[in-house]
Amino acid sequence: MGWVESLQHAIDYMEVHMEEPVTIEEIAKEANSSIFHFQRTFAILTDCSVAEYLRRRRLTLAAQELSATDQKIIDIAYKYGYDTPEAFSKAFRRQHGVTPSDARKNLGELQSYNRLAIQVNLKGADPMKYRIVEKESFQAIGVKREFSLQGGENLSGIPDMWMEMNQDGTSDAIAKLQSGEINGLLGICANFEDGTTMDYWIAAESAQAVPEGFKQIEIPASKWGVFEVHGAMPDAMPKVWKQIFSEWFPSNQYENAGTAELEVYPAGDAYSEEYVSEIWIPLKRKQ
Repeated sequence: MGWVESLQHAIDYMEVHMEEPVTIEEIAKEANSSIFHFQRTFAILTDCSVAEYLRRRRLTLAAQELSATDQKIIDIAYKYGYDTPEAFSKAFRRQHGVTPSDARKNLGELQSYNRLAIQVNLKGADPMKYRIVEKESFQAIGVKREFSLQGGENLSGIPDMWMEMNQDGTSDAIAKLQSGEINGLLGICANFEDGTTMDYWIAAESAQAVPEGFKQIEIPASKWGVFEVHGAMPDAMPKVWKQIFSEWFPSNQYENAGTAELEVYPAGDAYSEEYVSEIWIPLKRKQ
């Protein structure tokens, strides 16, 4: 089963279990994927976390039942995972802009999030610039933080980490350590094999001694797909990630090797439309 079919299989599993508590571990297992790679792929292709998708779909189904049945509001709340009417009402209003009571009376408009169907484009309208690189293992020096893979903590925590490091000068200090082939600051996703947490590094390739306050990581030897990213941050990077998963992987003989992934941010104005950055993905031949 290909990764597109696996992802759709996991979505179908979520739909069948909308009225039951399901974990990200169970969902990722249906896709034959690690939690990290399933969450990442899902978010890249849908612009939505797994938890947010479940919440939106459950509140969509709840609104449909409020409009079409006489079932008690409290029973519908419990059915879709809310322990109290207050929690259900708050979440319902946030999505739909009306209360459950208003929906029951058909007052106001409702927001419907429909069941997802994953589609891929085997021929992209926009050309992708990439190269295949064989690189021996190398050292990177920087700052590491551990993030939970539960509830999308990694998706929200990593941008906050970058903001903090840029503001307090840590990013500049790391950039001065760069002495390897890869020119720029590295955002490294690593150590996500256990399925519950991941490490994220802001680092630079460097063979220097590790200064006080910093740590070192070894990136294993790999065949890399290196994709050019043209445009201003933060929008340009997610756009190319989406192209990679929706266009490049389905039409190539490679798949993600499952080891550390890199985003490379060279010196320059990252908010300029002329800025050029890179995504490095470890590759292996499809089975």
